[in-house]
Amino acid sequence: MNIKIQKLLPISAAVMMSATLTTTVFADTIVKIGHVAPLTGGIAHLGKDNENGARMAIEEINAKGLVIDGQKVTLQIDAQDDAADPRTATQVAQKLVDDKVVAVVGHLNSGTSIPASKIYSDAGIVQISPSSTNPAYTQQGFKTTYRVVATDAQQGPALANYAFKTMKLKSVAIVDDSTAYGQGLANEFEKTAKSLGMKVLSHDATNDKAVDFRAILTKIKGENPDAIMYGGMDATGGPFAKQAKQLGLRARMLAGDGVCTDKLVDLAGDATDNIVCSQAGMALEKMKDGKAFEAKYSKRFGQPIQIYAPFTYDAVYIIVDAMKRANSTDPAKILAMIPSTDYNGVIGNTTFDAKGDLKHGVISLYNYKSGKKSVLDIVKM
Repeated sequence: MNIKIQKLLPISAAVMMSATLTTTVFADTIVKIGHVAPLTGGIAHLGKDNENGARMAIEEINAKGLVIDGQKVTLQIDAQDDAADPRTATQVAQKLVDDKVVAVVGHLNSGTSIPASKIYSDAGIVQISPSSTNPAYTQQGFKTTYRVVATDAQQGPALANYAFKTMKLKSVAIVDDSTAYGQGLANEFEKTAKSLGMKVLSHDATNDKAVDFRAILTKIKGENPDAIMYGGMDATGGPFAKQAKQLGLRARMLAGDGVCTDKLVDLAGDATDNIVCSQAGMALEKMKDGKAFEAKYSKRFGQPIQIYAPFTYDAVYIIVDAMKRANSTDPAKILAMIPSTDYNGVIGNTTFDAKGDLKHGVISLYNYKSGKKSVLDIVKM
């Protein structure tokens, strides 16, 4: 009996080894796509919105099934928090490189995308930002930097032109939050405003952690401008607008996409009725598949879209489109396919110029009525 058992053992071991080998051969290839945005701090709601868009795309692609070079691929989101901090952004970028992601969707802010971009460039990993608008991001000469939104060199002028030509505003005071995004947008606005003949009365700086703007606003009240242009995010732009109203300023408030969110209503209260803001992309309600996307998003996450979830969603699909065309999950081969992208998604058609900017940027202009954001105009660049 012992002899029979001994004879069976090698056979059993062989069967087990064969089963293990079979499992290994047919196991899905796990491919990681990085996503970075602030998930903590004052603009965490915007960061989570971006992450949700990317996550929804990955879940859909996995549900449909993805085969690359004859191998079934399962995508994983490697979601990281940069807290909207430039130093943290570089640390997180290095972590994603170490995690062997094949591409990155992010970062949200220009001030984090720009320092992180060198790390992705050195690693040869494509970076597609869904929301970084500072022109400098794609002007560094890196072959890895792309974005799916218009730039502040388009957004600032569009906002200034609308203020001067449509709103008939003649004078403006400018305030920025000293970040790469806020300062960059304010500077682009100022250049165009001056070229149009709008009188720029002052340009002050605050910071992205400020909560009390009364000193700056009191000074601006004395200048009596027709408008105040604020370059920053909704976490500070909302209280800024609210305090301006409390101090009795008559000026209209102008702002960019960082302020132009649904959350602004909670942050600024009825002061939102005084705001005109821009978004560096097509308005959701004007996107061909915008309503369907909004319904899917609300069903999946139980909350409304803030602003750039459709852009992160498309960014994931653009990466997978490049993966399919390369027939490879090798980061270098994916990167090589990105320049020839011609992708029709939720946000429209995406094609890139030699720097990694959109060939056809769009700026949407909004106002708020009784707490609801409404489209005023669409400017095609």
